[in-house]
Amino acid sequence: MLIVTGAGYAPEAPNGESDGPPGAAALARAMFWGLRAVPVFVTEPCHAPPVVASSQAAGIMVRDYPLAKSRRMGAALMTSPTEQHAVEEWAADVFKICRPAAIIAIERLGPNVDGILHYSTGVRPEGCVDLSPLFDEARKRDVLSIGIGDNGNEIGFGRIHGFMQDFHPYGRRCQYDGGKGVPTIVATDIFLPASISNWGAYGICAMLAFLCKQQDLVQTPELERKIVTACLDAGGWEMRYCTSRFIVDGTEGESSMAIVQLLRDMVRVNIAPPDRGLSHGDIDR
Repeated sequence: MLIVTGAGYAPEAPNGESDGPPGAAALARAMFWGLRAVPVFVTEPCHAPPVVASSQAAGIMVRDYPLAKSRRMGAALMTSPTEQHAVEEWAADVFKICRPAAIIAIERLGPNVDGILHYSTGVRPEGCVDLSPLFDEARKRDVLSIGIGDNGNEIGFGRIHGFMQDFHPYGRRCQYDGGKGVPTIVATDIFLPASISNWGAYGICAMLAFLCKQQDLVQTPELERKIVTACLDAGGWEMRYCTSRFIVDGTEGESSMAIVQLLRDMVRVNIAPPDRGLSHGDIDR
């Protein structure tokens, strides 16, 4: 299972942001314990520290791929080249080595109609590479692809590209001359838009928890605090103000804690056997 994430660059957020790595870590945790999968994080080198820190805070150690694969000892990490010309061949190698059953993008920037990555504000970041060749490779190999995003510029939104062009404030323009808008053209087989990308990932974890009848596949609020704090401390700052405050996409960290508690309760009440009370079935029993 490949989990691709990473958004935010120098000088504003040199190691990325707090939306993405925590969600990736939550997915890895749920896949590892629920499906016995071997999660492989895929990201640019600059985004690796928050991804690793988030995963390890979630209790999923990041090991060398051979050890993670052969002994099922946590997750693995693969970082991309820093030059765009090398990405396509590298993407093919990732698939040859890992032979993934699926690939998930969470808060991972995708190129627009001109092949350019953008922030949602119509600004073009410098020093970044486009990792969408991984999704080209998935299509070639008939590997399931999933995209989670929140603002139109993330991989997956290509499924509704035309809508986003009309809906997004920078759907057809950018903050520089000649820009043709921020929405990405990269589609995925399954696309999950969310108000905050991490929350979309937590929703997937909750559905997996329901199907596996394991409530704890969704992290506790206390663990959520630990994961987001680890991400922030490793340089994955909150993107609204580019600080290390306990914030994700402008929302207080406690809001994310509340979301996971709500999801845990939704799972719990739907997998628990009926026990007592008028709301639990036939009163004649």
